[in-house]
Amino acid sequence: MAKIKITQVKSGIDRSERQKQTLIALGLKKLNSSKEVEATPQILGMVEKVHHLVKVEELG
Repeated sequence: MAKIKITQVKSGIDRSERQKQTLIALGLKKLNSSKEVEATPQILGMVEKVHHLVKVEELG
């Protein structure tokens, strides 16, 4: 599987509880925090739900 780097670029404040929980599930706790993860269908689905709050980069 390919790896992707997910960076939170917008705040989760004033978002639905579901979007806040999705950010936490992705491992993003603070603004500008990053996480490198495998690009599994589950992760890509979570990223799609919060795509307006994160920036995604493909690695290698």
